[in-house]
Amino acid sequence: MIAPVPARSADPLRLGAGCGEALKGKHVPPGSLSPDKKDWPTGRPLEKRILPVTQPSLDSFKSRKKLKVGGKTYVYYSLPDAEANGLPGISSLPFSMKVLIENLLRFEDGRSVTKDDIKALAEWLVNKGKVDKEIAYRPARVLMQDFTGVPAVVDLAAMRDAMKQLGGNPELINPLVPVDLVIDHSVVVDYFGHGDSLKKNVDREYEQNQERYRFLKWGQSAFSNFRVVPPGTGICHQVNVEYL
Repeated sequence: MIAPVPARSADPLRLGAGCGEALKGKHVPPGSLSPDKKDWPTGRPLEKRILPVTQPSLDSFKSRKKLKVGGKTYVYYSLPDAEANGLPGISSLPFSMKVLIENLLRFEDGRSVTKDDIKALAEWLVNKGKVDKEIAYRPARVLMQDFTGVPAVVDLAAMRDAMKQLGGNPELINPLVPVDLVIDHSVVVDYFGHGDSLKKNVDREYEQNQERYRFLKWGQSAFSNFRVVPPGTGICHQVNVEYL
C-alpha cells in the first residue's frame, strides 16, 4: 500500500510512483477515473490500514479503566479517578474542558502530552484561562474537503520527498490519525434535464482535472490513515453522516 517517492521534483504532481510520472504525455479518457470504478470507493469508503495513534498512555493520574461489553473490552479514562488521583475539582469543569482533559489523559506520552500539560489544563478552574498554555489536542479522526485537503496531501508528499533526500524512510510519513478527504462542490452542471446528466457531469469533471484526481488516487494508495471520497458522491457533511 505504500508507494516509494522519487526524490526529484518539487512539483507535487511528480511526487510518487503512479502519480505525476504516469501523467506525462498521457490522456485519461472521460470516466476512466469515475466513482463506479473499483479503485475509487463508493458508498462506505474502502477500509484502510490504520496505524496505531500513539503508545499507551503513561496514565500518571491512574485513570485508565476497562469496560467489557458484548464480549469486547474497551479502554477509557475515568475523570472521577483522575480527580481522586491528583486533579482535584475537574468534575466542576465545563463539559468542553472535560473533553480536552480526557483527550490529554488518553494520549499522555511524556513528549507531546506531559503530566504538567494535564495539570495546567485542570488549573483553568483557578485562572479561568488567563494563563497561556498550549496543549496537544489530538482528534480521533479528521474530515477534510478538497479545498484544504489537497494542499495537505501535497505537503505530505513533499515531506516524503524530503525524507528520501535526507536518506530516511519516506514510508514513515503518514497522517497520525485517520483522515477522510471528501471531494465536494467540484462537479459543474454542463449537462442537465436527462437521466444520465450526473454521470456526464462527473465524467467531464474527471476529464478537465485528471492530474488532480490521479494525484489524489495516488495519495490514497500511498498513505496509511488516508481515504478519498470521489466527486459526485455528496458534500462532506452528507458523506460524513451517511457513510463515515
